[in-house]
Amino acid sequence: MTLRVLLADDQALLRSAFRLLLDSADDITVVGEAADGKEVVRLTRELRPDVVVMDIRMPEVDGLTATSQICADPELRASRILILTTYETDEYVAKALRAGAGGFIGKGIGAEDLLDAVRTIAAGDTLLSPAATRSLVARFLATPEDAPAHDPEQLAVLTPREREMVALVATGLSNQEIAERMFLSPFTVRAHVQRAMTKLDARDRAQLVVIAYRTGLARANGDGGTDRRS
Repeated sequence: MTLRVLLADDQALLRSAFRLLLDSADDITVVGEAADGKEVVRLTRELRPDVVVMDIRMPEVDGLTATSQICADPELRASRILILTTYETDEYVAKALRAGAGGFIGKGIGAEDLLDAVRTIAAGDTLLSPAATRSLVARFLATPEDAPAHDPEQLAVLTPREREMVALVATGLSNQEIAERMFLSPFTVRAHVQRAMTKLDARDRAQLVVIAYRTGLARANGDGGTDRRS
């Protein structure tokens, strides 16, 4: 099945570059381009793409507002939003996730990583870049009232492999990256992650990351990475 992608960015040169890259994949085709948020909402309703690759800063209607409008429309439920931006700030990450975006990555991402990100979002997974993951965690840890505290004993429901998967998710790795590191198939990784989300009552991958930090399964260290505990 070919994934249908809609590009939204106010810079024509960037749209052209992204289009060339995405169209080079056998399983992805770009079905349209938009230069502002108002246009991307209209084209999403018209074209019904599988994935909308959305910039944040655009004229008239910005990408976050456009994301909210698309995700609030029940008829557009099948169209997933991948935020692709230069600005990976904690404020933008939080707003994008609240708006309903399925992924948040920086424009410095590699070509193959962008293709994999589109496939990941289309498959229904949530994808956060390492920088976005750190921003999200920092925001939640700085404002604990935003999320209920989680008892470390809550992790007792997880198998050792599921705990390992959750710790890796907390570093910002995608299912594909975890699969490569653990020498497993992406389908196996996805199954472990989804079971962990169900057991921990996490509504999405972002909340799973927060739980990992707030239970002590993962913790920020000085270089912005994580320590994983068995």
